[in-house]
Amino acid sequence: MLYAALLGLLALVIAVAVAMSQLPSYQDLTRRNDLGQMIRVRSADGQLLVSLGPSFGRWLRYDEIPPAMRSAMIAVEDQRFRSHPGVDPVALARIARFAIANLGTGRRLQGGSTITQQLARNIFLTNKYSVGRKLQEMILALAIERKFSKDQILELYLNRVYFGGGAYGIDAASRRFFGHDATTLSLGEAAIIAGLVKAPSNYSPTADVEAARGRAEVVLQTMAENGFISENAARQVDPAQIVVQPSERQNSVRYFTDWALPQLDTLIDETGEPIDVWTTLDTRMQAAADRAVNANTPKGAQGALVSLDRDGAVRAMVGGRDYVASLYNRAAQAERQPGSAFKLFVYLAALESGMQPTTTIVDEPIEIQGWRPRNSTRTYSGAVTLREAFSRSINTVSAKIGAELGFGTIADMAHRFGISGNISTYPSMVLGTSDVRLIDMTRAYAAVANRGISVMPYAITRVATADGRLLYRHERQEERVLVAPWVAAQMTDLLQSAVLTGTGRAAQIGRPVAGKTGTTSSNKDGWFIGFSSGLTTGVWMGRDDARPVPGLQGGTAPARAFHDFMVTAVARRPVQQFETEVPMPNWDLEPEEQLWGNEVIESEPLVDADGNPILSQPSDPLAPQGRAPAPGQGPTPDQTELDRIFGGEPPPPEGAPQRPDRAPAPSAPADRPQGRSEFPQ
Repeated sequence: MLYAALLGLLALVIAVAVAMSQLPSYQDLTRRNDLGQMIRVRSADGQLLVSLGPSFGRWLRYDEIPPAMRSAMIAVEDQRFRSHPGVDPVALARIARFAIANLGTGRRLQGGSTITQQLARNIFLTNKYSVGRKLQEMILALAIERKFSKDQILELYLNRVYFGGGAYGIDAASRRFFGHDATTLSLGEAAIIAGLVKAPSNYSPTADVEAARGRAEVVLQTMAENGFISENAARQVDPAQIVVQPSERQNSVRYFTDWALPQLDTLIDETGEPIDVWTTLDTRMQAAADRAVNANTPKGAQGALVSLDRDGAVRAMVGGRDYVASLYNRAAQAERQPGSAFKLFVYLAALESGMQPTTTIVDEPIEIQGWRPRNSTRTYSGAVTLREAFSRSINTVSAKIGAELGFGTIADMAHRFGISGNISTYPSMVLGTSDVRLIDMTRAYAAVANRGISVMPYAITRVATADGRLLYRHERQEERVLVAPWVAAQMTDLLQSAVLTGTGRAAQIGRPVAGKTGTTSSNKDGWFIGFSSGLTTGVWMGRDDARPVPGLQGGTAPARAFHDFMVTAVARRPVQQFETEVPMPNWDLEPEEQLWGNEVIESEPLVDADGNPILSQPSDPLAPQGRAPAPGQGPTPDQTELDRIFGGEPPPPEGAPQRPDRAPAPSAPADRPQGRSEFPQ
């Protein structure tokens, strides 16, 4: 028996010696890289938007840690910390008696872990219980005690232990729960933090402040009973008077950060280092967007807003009325019918084909492949200009344009401007019956504001490690000409008219604004998308289950939300007049060589039988006065790239209402166009 005991002791000594030789240095253990990656997301001006992953705070040396904090932790977690060799013999004897008494019952041995054992488990082992893991924990604790001093062990423990809420170490916990660093912790605050180690989720001050205060009372009593503080000092602390910092509100900023952060996978190589991510978000605009959506969205409905700067920088994004209630980002994920907001592409195709804002088309009953579009007013106005037809959102004129140019031509125009997904080529498509995303539509309008040049939304400007090493910096992406500048100028003319005299009058903000409303059948969706002073903003409102919203129209709540947001958003920007007249080149004066990129094309003017020039039939698909390119020939953005950045529409989060998109649509009222599916105004 004695021989076996000696062999066991020798094996223990050898095991401890081996463990000591393999322990990292004290300096290595202070780095905390093994706790996971911390990501700090910042706004355009450097404000911290959200901190994700573990929060570390500042590493505090032993002499910087308040004595009350050191005493509270020892009192509640390991009262004989200063006297045992890493494993507490008294606790070990108690565990042995428990094991013998419960032999064969299957009850698990719990408790008895010293601070040193907890440190060993947190750094080197897992929390999965087993007898083998418990033995490893003890051997490592003995080795740690041989290699480091008691003060060093307590310093390591207090800077590494998890306190809940993502906070590792007392400094992160103090900042998280009390709003100040740990060097100024009071006795009561120290008692609350010490009480968290046993069950961080149960006693978290932000989750249950009363439970945290009750646990603090137990800690204070334990400290007094074991001589760490006097009874009088314990009585003088009233945990109910300890002020706990309210938890950070998970507001609309999280819609933006949830959309932006997955893009890191393609921007930087994988790293475990803490990183800072600077974004394009303007906190002043974001607050205005949040207010505008919540103030104007009809009861029972959801609202979304996204705002792009002229280079594609996302300045504000609101994906719903309440992030906590629903994580579903309706600005970047939801696909809904855009209604008349889709007419942007109808009229772009018309203008590119050679029509002018003053071109006259007759508003009259029309039938196309069995489809009879109707105007929301149930009336017909006879001959109207393109400008008037667009500003009043006359459906029959859009239908005539589609029939003349070809519905595939309009679908190609939509794809050219970045609309992802399938676009129907049924006649009713001109009224916006194909599902689209708000961010895609806003991007398309931004390209018009950008003189017909493509705009790619982006959110991240640079990424750096905590020590300042640059990992990524945004560079301006290659731009593509989507339509000629005079086409974009003429389209801006129409969009401005829609706000000045048409359906978008509620969006006026006292400076030039161009935009378009959209309303789908039975008032299920309301849209307004427009631009002013270099900022393009899209607003959508509707129900997640696609049920009607009484009174919802693009020119009401969405236009008012646009107005409320833009008044604040552009207040510090100079007033800019729109360039609505750009001279067209004299394509038909005489044959000449025209340079398109690197290709020289010999062209001659096309004339009719009377010798009059025909401007609507150029041979080059990119010619600004020509028709839209045929399918497969135009500069359609790469669909894979678009889906990677903006993401497809995932199912709504668990518990959210499901969209009945695939269910049969209810019949439209008599004043709405009839056809294959629901037809917007």
